[in-house]
Amino acid sequence: MDPKMWVYIFLGLYIIYCFWWGLRGYFTEKTASGYAIGGRSIPFIAFLMAATAASFSGWTTVGHPGLIWRDGLAYAFASFYVLTIPITGAFFAKRNWLMGKRYGFVTPGDMFAYYYNNEGVRWLTVLSAVLYSMFYSGLQLIAAAKLFNIVAGVPYTAGLFFMAFIVWFYVVTGGLKASTWVGVIQFVLLVLSIVVLGFYSVKAPALGGWGAFSAEVAKLDVKYLEVPAVIKFQLGTGGWTAVMILTYMFALMGIQSSPAFTLWNYGMASPKPLAWQQVFMSTFVVGIALFFFTAFQGMGARVLAGMGEINPQVDGDVVPMLMNYLLPGPMMAIVFLGIIAAIHSTAAPYIGTGGTIVLRDVYWRYIKKQEAGHSEQIWANRVFVTVITALAVGVSLTAPGAIVMIGGFATAFGFIMYLMLLGVHYGFKYPSVGVVVGLIGAIAACFVTYFYYKYPLTMHTAFWGLFAGLIIAYIFRGLGVKDNEETIKRQAEVRAWLDDIDGPSESGQKWRNAMKFLVPVWYVFAIGPLCILGNSAFSFSGFTPLWSWQIVWWLIGIVMMWALCFKAEMSTTSDAQIERADTDQMIVVKEA
Repeated sequence: MDPKMWVYIFLGLYIIYCFWWGLRGYFTEKTASGYAIGGRSIPFIAFLMAATAASFSGWTTVGHPGLIWRDGLAYAFASFYVLTIPITGAFFAKRNWLMGKRYGFVTPGDMFAYYYNNEGVRWLTVLSAVLYSMFYSGLQLIAAAKLFNIVAGVPYTAGLFFMAFIVWFYVVTGGLKASTWVGVIQFVLLVLSIVVLGFYSVKAPALGGWGAFSAEVAKLDVKYLEVPAVIKFQLGTGGWTAVMILTYMFALMGIQSSPAFTLWNYGMASPKPLAWQQVFMSTFVVGIALFFFTAFQGMGARVLAGMGEINPQVDGDVVPMLMNYLLPGPMMAIVFLGIIAAIHSTAAPYIGTGGTIVLRDVYWRYIKKQEAGHSEQIWANRVFVTVITALAVGVSLTAPGAIVMIGGFATAFGFIMYLMLLGVHYGFKYPSVGVVVGLIGAIAACFVTYFYYKYPLTMHTAFWGLFAGLIIAYIFRGLGVKDNEETIKRQAEVRAWLDDIDGPSESGQKWRNAMKFLVPVWYVFAIGPLCILGNSAFSFSGFTPLWSWQIVWWLIGIVMMWALCFKAEMSTTSDAQIERADTDQMIVVKEA
């Protein structure tokens, strides 16, 4: 059978599954919170798998191998986002859930505006959420359209609109719970597709197995096998220097600090899955896929391109060309479907949560003056989901080439949310006006250091955004600007409650003290300035020195994440805490 027929058969089955969940949600979700945040009842297994799929997306399945092909193993350090993404979750996710239960928050704008007693923070959070959703969902659709074009021969624009329609339909009809349950199967398909294509890359006819593959990789130009420098004192792209790698990882930390993930945290029935999602599903399972099988694809493409077997022009071409070159019909369909599922697993929650944030923080609060009923909110939410989808499609039409770097720009808008999250959850002190001006400065810095003066000192946009935001916020504190008495009392009450309900045990506190030292050390060696030591440190089993360095520090990172999430109690929750979260309620947000 023609491989294209396998692709269309599998795609048809997938569309039926997605549409079933969308229509199921359409007929069952009758409340504003039910549609927007799953009625705060998203179960353990659904969040465990869907949140992992949403974190690793089409960016991982299509863009990541493409950048390894283009830039070599220095870019493969990006695989460490299997740790840096969930580290953000360890810092904030459990406390987001606790805050949502106690105060009834539906959007992150609710939480930030309440804590800082300032509506300007809400409006800026909406702006950040919309920018994040349109750019990040847009890059997913770019990947989908390229894949559909090269594998099935569908024109780029037609494929883009078709893939956008699928994700729009089940999000707009079913809401967050529908996209979460679709995410369960999407996670399985995502990992399966990476492993299958990576396996076939090593077994390519021109190579024949690991021995020949590793020998050919070792012969590549040194620029594909080493980190070029610690830092370069310049503007623009200076390659993947050690500080670029580190600050790029900061950008990826923005995925789970984004407004979308904060809203998703509110929707969980319980925070019990958090530690398992962060340590096992993300760091371990996806780590195996990325440090081995995604790297097999990227480095294999570099070797095969040198042999003249494939001829990618840009990073987005690599995976589709490998598929056409390597895969038989059924495997082609499985990998194709896995990549489409990965793309949708991220586009869906970001489009959906973006629509919800605009609905609740703009339409419900300011246009309708908190007087809209459940049905009106659901239909208005669907309108805003459609607008966000259209914006994402617009991004896809205007920037079809730069899949990964658009993603890094988008996630920077999530990373600057650290400015507020550090204040809300850990008591970092700056006045509310400093937060407002700081967030404006952070958004401006992101645009300036991406579009005008790109990557100063070979450091990523995300770093400059949060750096500018924190500096501005602390300048206001240094100038003696004070919050009013109501704000001070409100923040003191939040601090006292969080410290009481989420204070660690004696053992947990000892582990936290140790992790304050060990986590920064891991960052410095694994993905920071000293990762350059990996250029010539050691090698094993046919892996080059830098690749070996990455694998070893990933293994160390698994232990670090286990200690951070479980032993230091950053992501674990006792039954007593959950019971208190249900009873110690002080609802400050009206639903309808």
